[in-house]
Amino acid sequence: MAVPARRLNAAFSQFDDPALAGALESWLGWLSDERRCSAHTIAAYSRDLSAFLQFLTEHFGTPATLAVLLTLRPADFRAWLARHAAGGRARSSTARALSVVRGFFAWLERDGHGENHAIHAVRTPKVPHSVPKALSLGEARDTLESIGDLSDVEWIVQRDTAMLTLLYGCGLRIAEALSLTRREVPTGDSLTVTGKGGKQRMVPVLPVVREAIAAYLDACPWPIAADDPLFLGARGGPLRARIVQRQMQRLRGLLGLPETATPHALRHSFATHLLAMGGDLRAIQELLGHASLSTTQRYTEVDSGRLLEEYRATHPRAR
Repeated sequence: MAVPARRLNAAFSQFDDPALAGALESWLGWLSDERRCSAHTIAAYSRDLSAFLQFLTEHFGTPATLAVLLTLRPADFRAWLARHAAGGRARSSTARALSVVRGFFAWLERDGHGENHAIHAVRTPKVPHSVPKALSLGEARDTLESIGDLSDVEWIVQRDTAMLTLLYGCGLRIAEALSLTRREVPTGDSLTVTGKGGKQRMVPVLPVVREAIAAYLDACPWPIAADDPLFLGARGGPLRARIVQRQMQRLRGLLGLPETATPHALRHSFATHLLAMGGDLRAIQELLGHASLSTTQRYTEVDSGRLLEEYRATHPRAR
């Protein structure tokens, strides 16, 4: 689905060079129609590129134009990165912004708008290595068992239980769970999920997940048509991610969980616990919908770290 024209114009309204404006709208259309990026991703890319163009306007004292972009030197890109980093942003944020700008210049060249290879002389900031923050088996169990304590409304209890059970039981991203329709409710042993970039994958569905969703549907007071969102908010509209995040925030206070205990941590926990129980790394990659095995391999570090903690806590000579 193409991005509405008013959104294209609003994202870069301060840059009125016709050549640049046309290139920006074509680029955003390409992201939407060919890359099939989500609205959230397109908005994030727009913010990063708009901030870069705004920097160039301040840097040169004149509005950014396509001609200016094609004459930038490595020093100009480095000045932008220095300003970005000086603003207190994380290295990961700076690296992502550089990736967006690089991608835009690569698209300009492919689409025949011109080329500038100076950006290739700029190194990506080194991003600190991190591993996924998973819950322990006990924490995951307590989370699913305690979510019902946060509401006195029975159908809300069943909805939240179904949502968290689905995230942990199937390893879904929260956006994937919220995008499910009533028609897509699993009645068998598998569920087809549409992930990033519109890619589909099939995930197994445990009986406990099916039962939790069925209990929610039985209790839900709002009618849900086949193509309506499966998960509804308190007033009958689509459930928002912020509501699920807020419930997890409340659970952190109730159970004393770490700040990393978010809805996405349930997906991390799904992968980590499968791996700890002997799951195959390639199979887990498919279940998570990771394009690269290296992304999934991060979970081996989580599991190894937990083994080391157990060793240090229990071995008699470790103290």
